[in-house]
Amino acid sequence: MWYSGRMNAYKPRLLDSLIARKLQTIGAVVLRGPRAVGKTTTALHHAKSSVRLDQRQELIRAAELTPETLLSGPVPRLIDEWQLAPSIWNSIRAEIDARGQPGQFILTGSAAPAEDQTRHAGAGRMARLTLRPMTLLEQSVSTGQVRLTDLFSKDVSVGGMGGPTVSEYAELIVKGGWPALQRLNAAAAMDALTDYVDNLADVDLRTLNGRPDPIRMTALLKALARNTSTEAALQKLAAEAEIPSGNLSVPTVRKYLDQLTRIFVLEELPAWKPHIRSSIQTRIKPKWHFVDPSLATAALGASADSLLEDLNAMGLLFESMVVRDLRVYADVVDARVFHYRDSTGLEIDAIVERRDGEWIGVEVKLGGEKAIEEAVVNFGKLRTRLTNRRLGHLAALCIVTGGQASYTRPDGIHVISVGHLRT
Repeated sequence: MWYSGRMNAYKPRLLDSLIARKLQTIGAVVLRGPRAVGKTTTALHHAKSSVRLDQRQELIRAAELTPETLLSGPVPRLIDEWQLAPSIWNSIRAEIDARGQPGQFILTGSAAPAEDQTRHAGAGRMARLTLRPMTLLEQSVSTGQVRLTDLFSKDVSVGGMGGPTVSEYAELIVKGGWPALQRLNAAAAMDALTDYVDNLADVDLRTLNGRPDPIRMTALLKALARNTSTEAALQKLAAEAEIPSGNLSVPTVRKYLDQLTRIFVLEELPAWKPHIRSSIQTRIKPKWHFVDPSLATAALGASADSLLEDLNAMGLLFESMVVRDLRVYADVVDARVFHYRDSTGLEIDAIVERRDGEWIGVEVKLGGEKAIEEAVVNFGKLRTRLTNRRLGHLAALCIVTGGQASYTRPDGIHVISVGHLRT
């Protein structure tokens, strides 16, 4: 299958630096992410030895009966698809304690096992990192002229020219950031991703308790795709998930969303909770995003040409692509990504906030001066709603576009092409 096997030459990932740093300070790194995102290839790049539990059934039995035989070897030792033998977790934890040295293991998995009261958390011994599909920078598409880290310095001005056109962004959305698909054209990648989506229930979710019905899961995936980058309520998703017998129930939608989250296909973008004036209440609903917008286009059967015929739909998918990249960049600089929406209807597409409280507000616009001016107005409203304390931690306001120019406006707001952005 298209996601199997290693590439001839390792293509560096932004998470590499974080993996290496964690291996110097903690016993194990748990590398999570969806199928086909490159976890095994990345882990092998850092590992000195490996055992892959998905290759032979007897390895799973050995992990349960004699785990010590699988844990012996040069370190860091990769335990690939560890969730196939969840009992090995406690053995790894105990081995880390016994050895008393950092960098002992790398664990990879495409699914988060259900909570088990007998499985210790691994706090202080294991660092959990998420490998997401490749950013535009990792795809060698972004020119990297604008650094996210520089934006946190507050007084920076940005500039840059060139990058993809809107038509090229449509193809990038359809193809996605999957390593093994980078060498394919958009049409071939679309075929592979259609198979990926079609097989979610039968392949990715087969190890979870209560495997979903493929027809119902397909219906929900289409509903989610139509509501990408929105705060769609469970009731709305249930109503739009059409099946021969009618619609899905809300409890079924909730169960399926949890399952898609556990296999890292779906990610919530949590709501930002700033200290604001009491007269304004923030909304707490998350936005729904596929881990890569290409999964949404595959679920809908949308091509690059069809996206260009519906720029409103493309705008939502473009926003999802920007969020994907921001999440990767944020991980590297020890930040998190949120969205903002308050009871007045004011919405800001993304808030990137570091642990020290410094934050960047981001509006995502596919293009056009009118859209940019709308974002400027939104930022003005946001300023009036925040406390002086929160505004004191504001590092930058940015409008991320699909244009080919990056610049700083006279009012200090940055207009940045996503094709220029890097960590």
